Order: sequence, then structure tokens, then C-alpha cells
Amino acid sequence: MKKILLLTLMLTATILSFGQAKKITIEEIWDKYYFTPRGVPGYTAMPNSDYYTTVSRAGIERYSFATGEQVDMILTNADLNRLSGGSVNISKVSGYEFSSDEKKMMIAVDEESIWRRSTLAFYYVYDRENKTLQLVADTNTKLHFAFLSEDGQKVLFARDCDLFYQDMATGKITQITRDGQENAILNGYADWVYEEELDMSSAASWSPDGSKIAFLRFDQRRVKEYNFALYDNLYPTDFKYKYPKAGEDNSLVDVYIYDLAAQQLTKVDLGDNSNCYFPRVYWMPNSQEAVILKLNRHQNQLDFIRYNTVTKQQDIVYTDKNDKWLDVTDNYYFLKDGKTMIVTSERDGFNHIYKVTFGGEIKQLTSGNWEVNEIQYVNEAKKQIYYLSNESGVLNRDLYVINFDGKKKALISSGDGWNQTSFSPNGNFYRNQYSNLNTLPIYTIRDAKGKELRVLNDNKNVKETMGKYGFVDREIIHFTTDDGTELYGWMMKPANFNPNKRYPVMMTCYGGPGSQQVMNAYSSAYDLAFYQMLAQHGYICVCVDGRGTATRGDAFKKVIYQQMGKYEAIDQIAAANWLKKQSYVDGDRIGIWGWSFGGYLSALSLFRGEGAFKMAISVAPVTNWRYYDNIYTERFMRTPQENPDGYDLNSPTTYAKDLKGKYLLIHGTADDNVHFQNAMELVKALNEAGVEYDQFFFPNKNHFIMGGNTRTYLYNKLAKYILENL
Repeated sequence: MKKILLLTLMLTATILSFGQAKKITIEEIWDKYYFTPRGVPGYTAMPNSDYYTTVSRAGIERYSFATGEQVDMILTNADLNRLSGGSVNISKVSGYEFSSDEKKMMIAVDEESIWRRSTLAFYYVYDRENKTLQLVADTNTKLHFAFLSEDGQKVLFARDCDLFYQDMATGKITQITRDGQENAILNGYADWVYEEELDMSSAASWSPDGSKIAFLRFDQRRVKEYNFALYDNLYPTDFKYKYPKAGEDNSLVDVYIYDLAAQQLTKVDLGDNSNCYFPRVYWMPNSQEAVILKLNRHQNQLDFIRYNTVTKQQDIVYTDKNDKWLDVTDNYYFLKDGKTMIVTSERDGFNHIYKVTFGGEIKQLTSGNWEVNEIQYVNEAKKQIYYLSNESGVLNRDLYVINFDGKKKALISSGDGWNQTSFSPNGNFYRNQYSNLNTLPIYTIRDAKGKELRVLNDNKNVKETMGKYGFVDREIIHFTTDDGTELYGWMMKPANFNPNKRYPVMMTCYGGPGSQQVMNAYSSAYDLAFYQMLAQHGYICVCVDGRGTATRGDAFKKVIYQQMGKYEAIDQIAAANWLKKQSYVDGDRIGIWGWSFGGYLSALSLFRGEGAFKMAISVAPVTNWRYYDNIYTERFMRTPQENPDGYDLNSPTTYAKDLKGKYLLIHGTADDNVHFQNAMELVKALNEAGVEYDQFFFPNKNHFIMGGNTRTYLYNKLAKYILENL
């Protein structure tokens, strides 16, 4: 009865007596966005000057980096609406970019998602000098993408699986490919698994001088189809798409170069493409050479292949190797001399920066038992590299600068917290997003030395709202498990915490390879608000990053190789057992939940925890890695044919009979990423084991389980299940 009353209080937002904090509700989190930090809408650094733009209701505004003052309005909402004949206003603009001379803009309108990164949209070119707006392709069909050439004269775009370019002065459209077909041949944009696991959507690019186009062609015909029902009619629709599961065939991918003047299409001969990936193609500054990245199927060797588009000669200029796996990133910078690049690599056991001479010296510029997260800017004129790392603390992310010779390293940010930067093209300024464990994101403009010039958004209003609801601070916890593993976590205690009382604990986890949930940053604001709500109802909330997660080097991250899930679950169980030893924890009331990999990990931890947890919730979990896509899974596990025990001995379905405690399984039936098949296989195993469990499914919802009232309903269900079972 008491728990039902608490739930009623939570859902109706009853305000307690004067002077006490308001009660948080799911509706305020997911419908009204009371506790969601705001960013800087439309922020874009202009490519050839010290100005940046943002979007307001009035239009696209231009500001000076140096003074922070608004200079003018690039494009007003009124002009956009007028020039488009009333069909476009600023609220429909989903993105924009400038030509290198800043005279033209590409504007994306009415964007709609396909998969995680891919979209369809209408594209317009706005001529700033002539005040004209021109629809790309002049058709009612949305495009997969559209890119301006650097001079702004031509647009490259993809439509109906084929690739085209348009001369914007004449309006003439040239079709580059003619064999495109859905679920068969894709020209210039990625298939599902490349998009999801290699961070690609578009797979085509202009050469710097606009004379050539490089693109990938995906032949999907040998890839097996996955289908699921959409419950939308009397007879449900059967949706089909290409999805290569672990151990199965991928698309055959080829690299092509199109020469505009010669109207010639050339296939680059890169050898056998049946068991490899081509995750990136980069143009060199001379527009004659391209560097093509070729990754083997085991994903532990990455070759950088230089290809000359005139002579058709090629050579391998650099190879990165790892005895387990390596990650493809965008931290590859090719210098103007045409023979040097700046890269990151884990070759010494930690991710660091290297200066590579093509086919020659590999010089390490940073070193130590810490990790470079990202290269942010390479200043060739000053021979400096700006990068983010956790050298100041394993949970921090700070901005540093170092010379090309590895000397004069300097810390630019504060050395306490989490920074995300975006540099202007000339490197004189950058936008910084700073937060820490209990500070909301603060957006500022800074010069290259780190001096603050302007505050763009400090989220003061959101912070004040949180204050009215009595948000409490989190604290970092740090402990050593019985097997000697050091783990970090964060803990959120109720506002009226009494160390002499014993509290139930709700743990949250993700835990996937190379991820990080425990950081000196304010992240996952929606879920943090949810945990604040649980804290208001007397729960301690905890998150612990176990082995397999990021920023602590290869030995910590890659111990999971070929046995993904094993050590991750051991560490979550160890965290629960450590919590049981704390005098303020009710050791009989510890729960765990997660989404996607976290859903997998929460199930495995409950089933193998031997009573460490009273309950668990899995949302959209993988239940056996045999069912997941091959690029992600094989990176860490190799194929099921090579490593069957690695798959089956770390699957929750294998241990269904060992379920003790309450368990809730949630999944969307139209999940294109982690298929609903995973839930059904676990349900079958639980049924065969004859154990009690709970389940709830969302018809026609994908991996994100969003749309309409869905998220609110989902989190209300999570809250109710926790209150009633923990």
C-alpha cells in the first residue's frame, strides 16, 4: 500500500508543504523537458573568416568571434519564406553549410531519419550575393544527401540509390551511376551495417578543386535479408532490409573515382573485397591523390592506401595493427606537403598521437598511462596539434596543445571537468562545452589560448528549475574488487540521506566496449532526472564502469576480447557485492537496469549474480551475440564459427534457468538494430526453464522506443516496476 501511494505521488506531482522541494514526474522529464540542458541552435563556424552563425526564430544570425557581437543576419526567416514561395521557414531548416568562399549556403529542409545517421531531406542553395534560393534537383523527391563543391558551383547528391551532380549555374544534372536499386546496389551512401558500426552515412566526396568525385558502391545482393512485421493494417506489412549477422556475408564494396571533365568513371583495383571493409576515403590537398582505408575482417589491421587518380598507381603509406582490435576514427589529418599525416593509435597500449611520414618514420608525440580522446585541430602554420585527453584525471577530458615535434605540451582548459571543443577553420577561436559531475553544460567562445570571450549559454534557467525540485549532487566512488580490479562509479543519494539508515540501491549500466558512463561530466540528462526522482523516493542510484570500458588503456578495455560479457558482468556483480558491505545499503534490495548493451549486461548480471541482485530490467537487449551485426560483434568476438563458446557461454539465454529475483524484459517489435528476435529467444529459454518473469513489448517501435507518448509510458512503467519490486 505504501509503494502504491509513493507511485501516486510521483505521477501526480503533488507539491509538499511550503519550503520543501517539488516532486519530479516522468511527464516533466519526457513531455515538458524541464530538466534538459539547452545547447546553441545551429552553431556553425564560417569557413573563411572569424565569424560564426546561430539560428534564432528570426533566421540565421552572424556573430564575430572576437567581440561576440551580432554583425548581421545571414538569412532572415521572412526572406527564406518569400524566396521559397511560402514552403520553407526557419523551423524547417535542419542544417546548413557554407561554400569555402562563404558566398553560397547549402540548406537542408524537412529532414526525416532513415537509420541512426542517415536522413532524407530537401536541399536548397542560397546565393548570398544575388539573394536567390534554388532547389537542388528540382524534384519532389527527397535526397539522401547534397554537398556543395568547395567553390559552391556544383552540388553532389544521391537519390534512389544513384549518384548525381548538378551545375547550379545552368541547372544541368549529370547522372554518375545508373545501377542503383534498393536492397541491391547503393551508390554513394552506406548500407545499414557500415552506417551503424563505421559511423558512415554518405559515402561520397568532392576533391578539393571540384574536378573529381570519390564514392563507395555497395553491392548488397549476397547479404541476407532480415524482416519484421509492422502492425499497421488488417494484414501487417512485412518490412525487409539487408542485415549481416555475425559470421554472415557483407556487402561487396568498391571504390570509384569520377572525373567530371572526362565524364569517366574508374573503379579502383584494391584486390579481394569479399572479407574486408573500406571505412574511409580521403582526398589529399592536391586533388590528384586519394587515401583509401582498408580494414581486414578481424578489424586488427588498417592499411592506408595512397591512390593516384592520374597514373592509377597505388601504395600502402601506413599500417596500424593491434593484436586484438582497433577502432576506425576520424583522427587522421593529412598535411599539405602530401607526405605527412597526424594520427592516433593504441600501438603502445594507450591511445596517443603519432606523426607519420608516408612509408617511413612513425614518431610518437604523446605518451603515458592516459589516453588521447580526439584530435581537435591541426595548425600547420604554427606546427601545433590541439587535442582532448584525460591526462589530468581518468574521468576528465581536457584540451591540450603540443608541437609537431612532441614538445611544449600545454594544458589549455581547467584540468577539472569535461570539455568538448569545436574550432574555427583558421584555429583562432573555438566553441567550448564544459560541464562536470554536477554542473550543467556551459557553452563559451574562447581564443586559441583558452581565454573566455563570451558565454553563449550557461543553462542558468534549467539549473534554477532543478533547484526548485531539490536536485542532489552525485559523488564519485572508487573501490577495488576482490580480484584486484580498480573500478570507478558515481553515486546519487537521497536529499535527506541518513548514514545510520539502510537504503535500497538501483544500479544503471551500459558497459559496452570503449564506452564511458562514469565521467566528470553532466551527461544523459533525461536519465539523471529519472534517478533524481528515484532518489526523492528513497533510493540510492549508482553507476559503475567495469572492464571493457574506455580511457584506461588496452589492458583494461581489451581483456574482454573473444569473451564479451564475461568480465563486464563479473564487475557489475562485484560492484553490487561492494555496495552490500556499506553500512547504509540494504543488501537485500539492489537492482540493476540498462538499455541495449546495458540491457544485455543487466540480464547477464542478474542471471549469473547468485543473489547479488533482487531485480533487473532489460530494455532492447542483445541476448546472444549470434543475432547481432557482424562488424560490431566480430570486432570483439571474431565469428561464431571461430569462437562458438565465446558467444554461448556469455549469453543470458544460456543461464535462463538460473534466474532468481524479479526480471522485466522490454523491447520494440520494429527494432532494426537489436532485433526483437533477441527478446523472443530469451522468452523461449525462460519459458523452457519454467521461471517467473515479466515482459512488455512496444508495437512498431525501433531501438529508441520513442514517438507520441511512448517514452513517458516506458519510464512510468520502469518507475512502477522499481517501486513495486525493490
